[in-house]
Amino acid sequence: MYSMIMLKNKFISFLLFAIVTYSASFIGSIATISYKEPWYSSLNKSFLTPPDWVFAPVWTTLYLFMTIAIWAAWHKNYKNINLVLIYFIHLCFNTTWSIVFFVFHNILFALLNLLVIIFFIIVLILKYKDINKVSYYLMIPYLLWSCYALILNFGLLILN
Repeated sequence: MYSMIMLKNKFISFLLFAIVTYSASFIGSIATISYKEPWYSSLNKSFLTPPDWVFAPVWTTLYLFMTIAIWAAWHKNYKNINLVLIYFIHLCFNTTWSIVFFVFHNILFALLNLLVIIFFIIVLILKYKDINKVSYYLMIPYLLWSCYALILNFGLLILN
């Protein structure tokens, strides 16, 4: 009976983390879809910029990794609310990037926002390292992609 309750609690907590994480993704997607064009197409882009179709599958995968990482750390670290608070603050900055970049067309502030996101990713990685190795490793692709995004964002700032 106890194991059934624990399994149910783990499923519910995973579902809640997924809803919150993918809500951030959804808000960012709406901002992107609604305000991307024609502005984004008119920008001079770096030769490093991938085709548009790459972004959706990459971000979908990264959001899944983020969800699993916070969920696994939450259960391993005896429900540390401070860790979850850092994660949620990080998600707010993650969502804000799309709004700053695509809605307000502000490349410089988007770049600064991305630096804050990377800071929070590093903080989460360092916290996860001591809590749960799976969480730690799941955040590395997100950090690498965000650093790549920083290079692209910086390129847009220089070229435009």
